[in-house]
Amino acid sequence: MVRPVRPEDLGGLLALLRWMDADPARRVLAPEARSEDELWWAADEGWVLELGERLAGYAALYPFRQGGALEGPLVREADPAPLLEHADREAAARGWHTLYAFPHEANRSLRAALQTWGYAPVHTSYFFTTPPRDLAYPPPAGVRLERVENLDPEVYCELYRSSEDTWSLRLGWSALELIEHFQRPDVHLWYAFEGERPVGLVELETTPDAAEIAYLGVVPEARGRGVGRALLAAAADYAFGGGARELKVRAHDHEKAAIALYERLGFKLADAVVTYAKELG
Repeated sequence: MVRPVRPEDLGGLLALLRWMDADPARRVLAPEARSEDELWWAADEGWVLELGERLAGYAALYPFRQGGALEGPLVREADPAPLLEHADREAAARGWHTLYAFPHEANRSLRAALQTWGYAPVHTSYFFTTPPRDLAYPPPAGVRLERVENLDPEVYCELYRSSEDTWSLRLGWSALELIEHFQRPDVHLWYAFEGERPVGLVELETTPDAAEIAYLGVVPEARGRGVGRALLAAAADYAFGGGARELKVRAHDHEKAAIALYERLGFKLADAVVTYAKELG
């Protein structure tokens, strides 16, 4: 039976999440909370799969891009089909046309179930990390880096669009949404300029003890000269100078140059997540 999460489910849901944590082959996008109080706020709109008296699975939906993202399905010794079927109905009721799912690359059983249910793989995202260290690297001759304090949405969108033709998420944001995002104290942006023309960007998101490169891109005609590495160095210097104990970067499977750069610089592969999508009609 699939039903909404209840307060009395939190103990079983925590046990299910900790079971998932123990093995990459079980992992999927799921709540990060690992205490009952925090978990209730994170999972109160989700639903569980109940088999007899056993809590055997969990899933939830939230808005993502022009459709929705599926949290889970996380199942233990159970068929995920009832949760997937419920997700389809919920998404259709919300008027969504596309659903995304994010299993770990090693979670082959769930990946197979998603494909059987009509999901298709889009790309794999690789996450690399490094502890604090000196990554200093000067920009090439004729290129300067500048921290962006007052965002011009048109300039940003043109640079974002030109740097990587597979990026699209931010292009659906309004000018006000972009300005408000980059005014957040935990979001930081640098451009690389050649003359007066921006040719690259790096976005950094920070917490008190960690930081993540949200985007790093260079326009095609400026690649291969160290512009991306200089942008990465500027963001890393800011992150580690602010006390971050870890810097995380990501690259999709088609971004071969970025993956090679991170590996060459000594970043360690920490995670790999496959993005799946399903068109609901």
